[in-house]
Amino acid sequence: EVQLVESGGALVQAGGSLRLSCAASGFTFDDYTIGWFRQAPGKEREAVSCISSDGHRRYADSVLGRFTISRDNAKNTAYLQINSLKPEDTAVYYCAADSILCSAHMDYWGKGTLVTVSS
Repeated sequence: EVQLVESGGALVQAGGSLRLSCAASGFTFDDYTIGWFRQAPGKEREAVSCISSDGHRRYADSVLGRFTISRDNAKNTAYLQINSLKPEDTAVYYCAADSILCSAHMDYWGKGTLVTVSS
């Protein structure tokens, strides 16, 4: 059974930092592109950052310079380091995996972890 389990979400003050984790199982993690997405209240889900199987990274303009995506293939885990948090970063953060590329139509999705940023 494929599972993606996010953790690390919390209530934090603006300017703070968090590290989100995504633990994967049930598929060959090394071969998959991993993406982090978020959905704020009343808004559509958006892509935040992706990392390919060979480590190529890309970021949404809104998080560039503040978010860092990484992966540890030995642990089947991906991470999203979030610094300089802003109230507009408040959202449910999802990780997802795809065998080919990062898009809104990933093969597998986690259930999300809530990040709330207070001003």
